[in-house]
Amino acid sequence: MFLGAGELGQEQIMEAQRLGIETVAVDRYKNAPGQRLADRHYVINMRDGKLLREVIEKEDPDVIIPEIEAISLDTLFDLEKEGFYIVPSAKATHTAMQRKRLRELISKEAEVLTSKYVYANTNDPDSVRAACEKVGYPCVVKAIQSSSGLGSMDVHSPKDVDEAIAKAKKEARGSGEEVIIEEFIKFDTEVTELAVRHFDDSGKIVTTFPNALGHAQIEGDYHSSWMGMNVAEYLPRNPENTRDMNDELAYKAQKRIYETTKKITDVLGGRSIFGCELFVKADGTDAVVYGNEVACRPHDTGLVTLQSHMNTLSEFGLHIRAVCGFPIPGEKNDDGFRVLKPVANAASHVILSPYDGHEVSYKGLWDCMGMEGVSLKIFGKPEAHVGRRMGVVVATAPTVLEAKRKAEIAAHKIMMKAGDNPWKGQTEMETRKHVVYGAKRQ
Repeated sequence: MFLGAGELGQEQIMEAQRLGIETVAVDRYKNAPGQRLADRHYVINMRDGKLLREVIEKEDPDVIIPEIEAISLDTLFDLEKEGFYIVPSAKATHTAMQRKRLRELISKEAEVLTSKYVYANTNDPDSVRAACEKVGYPCVVKAIQSSSGLGSMDVHSPKDVDEAIAKAKKEARGSGEEVIIEEFIKFDTEVTELAVRHFDDSGKIVTTFPNALGHAQIEGDYHSSWMGMNVAEYLPRNPENTRDMNDELAYKAQKRIYETTKKITDVLGGRSIFGCELFVKADGTDAVVYGNEVACRPHDTGLVTLQSHMNTLSEFGLHIRAVCGFPIPGEKNDDGFRVLKPVANAASHVILSPYDGHEVSYKGLWDCMGMEGVSLKIFGKPEAHVGRRMGVVVATAPTVLEAKRKAEIAAHKIMMKAGDNPWKGQTEMETRKHVVYGAKRQ
């Protein structure tokens, strides 16, 4: 049973069904992408513990996979005590879905380096201002319980604080009263490490590490990602800086990423794929890695693995294998880490809605899909909101930078409208952090 059936749940449902597994999709709105594929589905408010319990007891699933934050976590704890299998555990889910608990776990329990941070209450604006001053400008103000950039804002000066408070209150997955103010790290690249904790042949839980993937976020939300067979193309620097490729430094960065991720995921425990967001910074001849956030499930940036890895070994296939106790291939590298290498250089780029509304239409599919090595995925969400992720392009190429350029060009061929609105393209939506379309990198 999937508690949340968006585009990430949809891909997991497909992987489960490839193995003949019966699936149930639960979401808060009708016709969520995964609901159209699952054997059965329900539309409920998952914050309502009574309703959630009724559905779970009725279906009696072997595995429950929480996919979104808007869930009654107390109910999950109770159900786990009664013998239901929560992935990876109710405690890990409870921790990862709330930034304060997660930051304390990363920095204090896992003893991983993080940016400086301070908590504050949005009902006391002076406390938020004081926290920003303490951390220093620029900084990031984030609602304690949120995701996908909602409730988060970069704050460059005191004049931005009131707007950040309003955004946290409006977009938080809860009351929005508490925020975390984080130091802005001048990193070289931001990565996701998709570590998988699973059974080995002897029944022992081990961790397998795909190559780290680089990603770009805009206002806290995933916009593009990339992964390659040679990490020196994008570690510790972004793929645009290929002239600075340094195999030795990239090797050190990847090793630090594995070490950091293992510390975090070992504390969280359980069997699952974990999307660990990290900051990587070159420091002379070494690399420094900062822990940021973790998802105990497939990560949106990991959509790139639909092309970088062979069929059934994307992040979605790895997750289903891990939670069901099926084998995951891998081999030990020279440092003793169990690794799973990609089979192609790939990159992803999102397709965002320019409008609010229903009756969503798309144009430019022919030109996009006609590009060699390009895969287009329209999620089929029944309702659009400005900036909502409605699809993704994943592309392969001989190099990571070529794949990134190709995915960006292909995604920007798509135009959208909702209802009677005029057609609007992706370039009108966003060009920050792009390599082809325009704007200076930020």
